[in-house]
Amino acid sequence: MNNILITSAGQRVTLVEIFKNTLKELRLDGKVYTTDMNPRLSPAGYVSEKCFKVCRCTAPEYIDTLLEICEKNGIRIIIPTIDTELMVLARDKRRFKEAGIDVIVSDEAFIKACRDKRNTMELFDKMNIAYPKPIDKFRPVFPLFAKPYDGSLSTNLHVIRSQEEMTEEIMSDPKLLFMQYVDPKVYKEFTVDLYYGKDYRLKCIVPRERIKIRAGEINKGITRKNAIVPYLYERMATIPGAIGTMCIQLFYREADGEVLGIEINPRFGGGYPLTYYAKANYAEYIIREYLLGETIAYSEDWIDKTLMLRYDKDVIVYEK
Repeated sequence: MNNILITSAGQRVTLVEIFKNTLKELRLDGKVYTTDMNPRLSPAGYVSEKCFKVCRCTAPEYIDTLLEICEKNGIRIIIPTIDTELMVLARDKRRFKEAGIDVIVSDEAFIKACRDKRNTMELFDKMNIAYPKPIDKFRPVFPLFAKPYDGSLSTNLHVIRSQEEMTEEIMSDPKLLFMQYVDPKVYKEFTVDLYYGKDYRLKCIVPRERIKIRAGEINKGITRKNAIVPYLYERMATIPGAIGTMCIQLFYREADGEVLGIEINPRFGGGYPLTYYAKANYAEYIIREYLLGETIAYSEDWIDKTLMLRYDKDVIVYEK
């Protein structure tokens, strides 16, 4: 069987459907399973073959539980979806591999660089990618921006325009990084979906402009074949330890092509479905590499100016 497990599925209904549709299109005998801490309240769980209840990914028994699920259900590929499970799975990637299961997660060193924004800045320096200038909170230059070094889902973010707004709570928060404010009237915000093959080489780059954001994820967006593509390819063509899907958030100034890197998330981003609709099917890349043993070539064969407008959709369950 060519079964796939998507962990921490939550609301990732479209991602589950993408993998299901791709298996069908490739005429492979396989099912898509999911896990969640509360399967009853996981919309994605209802569209998968089955949703397994698991403990928190940081619990000591998590890996053993996951391995047991995989071995009992013929799982060959695991797709992680949340930041907190990436390092946990990366540490035990070899154990899964010995059981014939591929965890599509980058190596520990790369994940560590991505999870801590302080390390990400060092990574950007090595790649020659500019980023917003750090600011000394004791000698601030306004306006400035503050965010946690290990944050996600756009939480605990602060735009600070004056000394009066530098509250004691903000000043004493040990996790906050202070940096140059980037004016959205001058720069456009992008998330760029990247795919890295088994050889750690970049296979596809799809920039998507974030027109409107809701709860940290793209609500309205459009793909753009612009200068970001050659810019990133030149700097990120090979990254030791990087495999599978990841997304880099950045600001782009069209006037002169300046790019400012913000963060790298080494997993499927919440807005990846837009890249899929633009005909860059990273689920297919994963299946071809890890199930069919094929080699993926670099491609820019995706559709420019694909617009995605999201809306809420209901999942109704009649419980007995």
